[in-house]
Amino acid sequence: MKTPAGQSTIGYLIADLSRLFGRVFDRRAAHLGLTRVQWRALKRIHTSEGITQSELADLMDMEPIAVGRVVDRLQKAGFVERRSDPDDRRVWRLHLLPQSDAVMHDIEAVATSVREDCLAGIDPDELATALKVLGQIRENLSLLDRASRGDSSLRKS
Repeated sequence: MKTPAGQSTIGYLIADLSRLFGRVFDRRAAHLGLTRVQWRALKRIHTSEGITQSELADLMDMEPIAVGRVVDRLQKAGFVERRSDPDDRRVWRLHLLPQSDAVMHDIEAVATSVREDCLAGIDPDELATALKVLGQIRENLSLLDRASRGDSSLRKS
């Protein structure tokens, strides 16, 4: 059976888009002294102030030990602080420090410029369709990822 156009390349295209977006972002943000993973962590903490390191690791799809190192660097740079959880002293809650406000603003400006530049010349209706399709692909993959039964297919028989 012949594979329909695009099906054999969708994963490669998505991986390339992610890699190139990241490369452009990293170059434009280099003057801020933050890596992309540090920025993602700051953004998640900003969105969910008081989040635990374990919760942050889940949201970032990273191992807790790796997130711990990222938080160590952010703490050393004066962007975040760990506060003990009043109900469980084994748990650390993450909070932004005032110094993070300025860098968050600057890094958001970089992210906005990269998004705007990479979407230049794309028809808004076509973009909406592409986002809808990518959203469905993400949903399908999320269902597959969470599937606990032996059937790993979403295809209708």
